[in-house]
Amino acid sequence: MIQFNLLPDVKREYVRARRNKRMTLLIASLAAGAAFAVLVILFVGVQIFQKKYSADLSKDIKSESSKLKGIQDLEKILTIQNQLAILPELHNKKPVATRTLDYFKQVTPAKASIAKMNLDYDTQIMNITGAADAISTINKFVDTLKFTTYKTEDGKEGNAFNSVVLSTFGRDDKGASYQITFKFDPIIFSNDSPVALTVPAGKITTRSETEKPDSLFQPLSNPNPTGQ
Repeated sequence: MIQFNLLPDVKREYVRARRNKRMTLLIASLAAGAAFAVLVILFVGVQIFQKKYSADLSKDIKSESSKLKGIQDLEKILTIQNQLAILPELHNKKPVATRTLDYFKQVTPAKASIAKMNLDYDTQIMNITGAADAISTINKFVDTLKFTTYKTEDGKEGNAFNSVVLSTFGRDDKGASYQITFKFDPIIFSNDSPVALTVPAGKITTRSETEKPDSLFQPLSNPNPTGQ
């Protein structure tokens, strides 16, 4: 069968244009409807559900606040909890004072003793008073403090003691007495890492090197060094 298209070209273009127009209007209408639906959903969510959610939260907050206010001595409990929370940090910052005895066994000459020791961990100043067999031993003690170094397990190192000064000294027929003031590096008492002291070789024979050392701490026979 043979068909003939008797519509002129203009008519065909007009029909195609109308068809495209209808399709465009349909798509635009669907898009506008979808956008309107989304807008309605958002509006309902914000104005109804969000407000209800916020109101419920406010009620819960008021309810829990009332319960907390009803707890006896709540402020004291919270204060204690805060203090407990910072205890680990405070413990880490606390100086390890137990290292003092080991340190001074390493640096104190075998023929010297300590009668009194004052440490200030805030200013890092130490003051020791004691006795020795001779002034030369005291001088070696001072030099040893000056040249003793430290090294931590994590690789930090430096001078353990600084600004070492023989404040006073004295002599009598029983020996010599002294008072030494110096600053110590706070890292040697730090909790962060173990610390090892290195005493300069050949300077003195310390108590840690003798087989049967006398007691490190002994009272002074002459308690008042005069600087003679």
